[in-house]
Amino acid sequence: MATYLVFDLYGPFVSFGDVAVGDYRPTYSYPSKSAVLGLLAASLGFRRKDEDRLKALDDDLRIAVLVLHSGKLLRDFHTIQVPPDVQMKRRNIVTRKDELSLKKQNTIISTRDYRMDSYYRVAVWSASGVFDLVKLQEALSYPKFSPYLGRKSCPPALPFKAEVIDSDDVCKALTIPGFNGDLLQIIPKLDRNASYMLYSETLPKKSEGKIMIVTKNDRLVSRKSWQYGERKEFIQYVGGENVFQQNT
Repeated sequence: MATYLVFDLYGPFVSFGDVAVGDYRPTYSYPSKSAVLGLLAASLGFRRKDEDRLKALDDDLRIAVLVLHSGKLLRDFHTIQVPPDVQMKRRNIVTRKDELSLKKQNTIISTRDYRMDSYYRVAVWSASGVFDLVKLQEALSYPKFSPYLGRKSCPPALPFKAEVIDSDDVCKALTIPGFNGDLLQIIPKLDRNASYMLYSETLPKKSEGKIMIVTKNDRLVSRKSWQYGERKEFIQYVGGENVFQQNT
């Protein structure tokens, strides 16, 4: 028997950054570990400069995500004014104000991906007992900083409804019926009899069908340097027979 903190994430817009190259900012179809732990850190009142506490949070906590509705992809673009390279040479350009002070400005375009109308259930558990799940539950109910779903422009649209649950398997913990699950029946695509993707840091005891193992680059190495390392993730389908009622 293990103890899990289970909570819901729902928003009209979400964005969980994938590996970014150049001017394109993609998103995963579900919350990354760095996104989930960033949400918890903000709720606890951790600041970005709190390197040791953020690293301890990443080292201690494990996560699993049940994707109930990944949403539709939205691709946005931003235009940015920047001076040409020739003007930047041999100049002491330190701030954005310095850039804009130059006479000639070029326009570059960057693109960002979002998911629309997305709903996830997240389970978090402590590997070594450093962080108290009850305190994390309280932090989600009364967050110190404003929580958001990947980007500041993506606020949550429903309460997290965080619950501390004792269960012998993370899959069972995630599929115990919850308040938001009933409320979100208004989403036409939320089918209680469907199979859903489960992403977990550990192999669930209850395995249904084939399991795929992937490597993600969202394990915190250094928050100060924005460095992330690899971790393994287990993927499988769960449900198929009224997934939200099977444990009642």
